[in-house]
Amino acid sequence: MIDFDALEAANAPLNAFSDFDRSATFGKGPLAGLTVGIKANIAVAGMPWHAGLAAYETRLADRDADTVALLRQAGAAIIGVLNMEEGALGAKSDNPHFGAVQNPHRFGFSPGGSSGGSGAAVAAGLCDIALGTDTMGSVRIPASHCGVYGFKPATASVSQEGLEPADLSLDAIGPLARDLDVLERAARVISGFGDDALEGAGATLTGHGVDVHPEVARAFDAALAALPAPPATVSLTHPQSRIRFAGFIGVSREMAAHLRGVSTSDRLAKLLTYGPRRSLADWAEDRAILERTAAEVRAVVEEHGFLILPTVPNPPFAHSEPEPAAQADFTCLANIAGLPAISIPAGWTADGLPMGIQLVGHAGAESGLFALARALDNTLRAYRPPSQGA
Repeated sequence: MIDFDALEAANAPLNAFSDFDRSATFGKGPLAGLTVGIKANIAVAGMPWHAGLAAYETRLADRDADTVALLRQAGAAIIGVLNMEEGALGAKSDNPHFGAVQNPHRFGFSPGGSSGGSGAAVAAGLCDIALGTDTMGSVRIPASHCGVYGFKPATASVSQEGLEPADLSLDAIGPLARDLDVLERAARVISGFGDDALEGAGATLTGHGVDVHPEVARAFDAALAALPAPPATVSLTHPQSRIRFAGFIGVSREMAAHLRGVSTSDRLAKLLTYGPRRSLADWAEDRAILERTAAEVRAVVEEHGFLILPTVPNPPFAHSEPEPAAQADFTCLANIAGLPAISIPAGWTADGLPMGIQLVGHAGAESGLFALARALDNTLRAYRPPSQGA
């Protein structure tokens, strides 16, 4: 029995869910007894499918997205739709139409985004699993900021049917959960999941040009020390900021075309001008950077087994502050390369805010990626629930 009155009350200060489905019931299968919230850009039959856009506030989905249907078939109860960044472009989740999502670890702080409602709902215990979408890091960034676990499947291994897209060349629907076992169960249900092992000691980046917060750097160093062997250090041709900007330009171009004629906030409208106004020469350079980066990241993972990085270079930040530009500098690599990636809690700032690390593996070695994440998690033991959550 799902106590929706209690869920409504617990959700009120967080604004993680935008809508609940009080008719939700459990079925039979590997996810029986687990509740799931769905990001509002993923279709849930009969529920609002607004993608954080005021223009779509009253739009109802006429059928489940493929990933949602798979979760239902596995016995999960789909209990509602989750708040998110407007149009899924941004990593703050301060939605001008549906309101700001609060970080359960500190009200007034961002949960990350664009799947901010997904991260907040899982962290606060409002649902066992949440689906988010990850275009440049939008599952893993809120997982890090909310102190939970998030998985981005390989782009080609998860259905995009029923997704309101940002950029289908980068988009992947992925789950968040409070522990790796539940996360893996959900991942196996919705996405292709290979059982290959990870071979190699891994690699991390040097010369990336990202200004990593000292406390994030400290947590990342502890994670490196917890590996069985020191990872190799590798560098990419282009700095992370340039790679991320090239990815953003592509997303802006795709979204501008997809949302042509749809009313948006001034903020989103401005973001959607960057891609279309880019010169052909500059866009050709951007594409070349993305293609080279994809090849280099795949080669690193092929040679060394996995790539380990901070999930986000900064800790959670207040809603009153501007969104840090570099939040997706590390996460975007897995999207550009089309590879699976997982974020796990890595530690806490001195004033009690969560930080994460991410692992990027190769398609077909998802089981090995989770095994490595589980070994690190057992050493770091960094997960803890929020003191002011549900």
